[in-house]
Amino acid sequence: MGVPDSNDGTAAGDSRRSARSGESAAGTGDGTRRQLYALYLTRFAAGFGLMTLVTLLPTYVNRFDPSGLVLGLFVSAVTIAKTGAIVPIAWAGDRYDKRQVLLGGIGLGVGVYAAFAFVASSLGFIGVRALQGVTLVATGLLSTALVGQLAPADERAGAIGKANAWRLAAGIVGALAAGQLYEYAGFSAVYAVVVTLMFAAVCAVTLFVDRDPTRVGGFPFSDLAFNRRILTLTAFRAPYAFSVEVVRAWVPIYAGAAAATGGLAYGAVAVSAVVTAERATNMLVQPFAGRLSDRVGRAAFVFAGGGAYGLIAFLVPLSPRIGEAVSVPATLGTLEAAGVPAGAAVAALGPGFLPLVALSGLLGVADAFREPASMALFADEGTSDGGVASSFGIRELVWRPGSVAGPMIAGVLTDYSMAYAFYFGGAFAVAGAVLFLAALWRVHGRSALSSW
Repeated sequence: MGVPDSNDGTAAGDSRRSARSGESAAGTGDGTRRQLYALYLTRFAAGFGLMTLVTLLPTYVNRFDPSGLVLGLFVSAVTIAKTGAIVPIAWAGDRYDKRQVLLGGIGLGVGVYAAFAFVASSLGFIGVRALQGVTLVATGLLSTALVGQLAPADERAGAIGKANAWRLAAGIVGALAAGQLYEYAGFSAVYAVVVTLMFAAVCAVTLFVDRDPTRVGGFPFSDLAFNRRILTLTAFRAPYAFSVEVVRAWVPIYAGAAAATGGLAYGAVAVSAVVTAERATNMLVQPFAGRLSDRVGRAAFVFAGGGAYGLIAFLVPLSPRIGEAVSVPATLGTLEAAGVPAGAAVAALGPGFLPLVALSGLLGVADAFREPASMALFADEGTSDGGVASSFGIRELVWRPGSVAGPMIAGVLTDYSMAYAFYFGGAFAVAGAVLFLAALWRVHGRSALSSW
């Protein structure tokens, strides 16, 4: 497969993007909307299933009482399987009908989530978790690839942002519903809901998503790996992965860990509020941020969102000091004295709680500006070069080193101070933004920040 160079700032690159915009000038028709909403439902179902397992993981730990190594496999089986599945699934999506491969992945998910209800041993749980990793890659990668392929070029980030919002909504609903449903009716009821959602996604994709006519011969990974735009995006994404994986994991750890270890010692409800703030703001802002980046330029959103994420991460361990500085205790004391019910409960958590919730929400806003713009840029290259699934596959592979090594390094740093994990994460986000800007200016010219 011959792949044209994607060097931004050239006449060829400009004409290629103009042609794509011209082709999409008519906007999104009813048929395309139906296809997109079927894919959004797929994202919701997959996200709900993922968060169900995250929520119920402690229950499985208590049930099977695994050793340290086996407990590690409870978590890492999904990551290992996802890493191994990226290349073959992305290749199959480009080589064959993406819709059919996606249906295979969703169908596998129906069986996988049904099997979770009958797992009877640690080994069985690890095996089903590995299969869950495969279905997560198939549903996530191929549904996103189809969204990027179907959406008009000048609406692509907005469509991807909406798909991500459905996934984030599923994460919030899944986290809130799974535990309650399990307490009320057990595993079978929980997985009946997940299986029903996955089956609904199968029906929606079958009925509303057209067959994918594109076919890519050869091995598009090898060509896209040297695509100049993708290499530039990698300069940002590789270090940024370290930041996001650490900060997302350590915000709830910081909120709930004992004070002796550097945490704030909040209870489960308070920790849930902190975590939900990030997901909720991300969910609400992504569609808007995606549409805005379609109009004003996506590279600027990647740079600004990534850099802002790092700067906010630096502030997280300063939450109690921020609360004291802005007189949160005095304000809460006034509310408590006035008889406001929530005032007493929040006041009992100390001055750091409300600033931490606010900072968590701001992390969601910053990432919402970055994510749809970044995904749309990868989709642009894959769509124009004929390997959109492989383009997203490269995007996933670039993330893997940070997702594995980042938390391990942060864990070591936490032995010295909980704050060091956030300084580490913030530094990597800022470094990624600076590297991205430097690569843009050096390789594509100073106008690339606004023209991409």
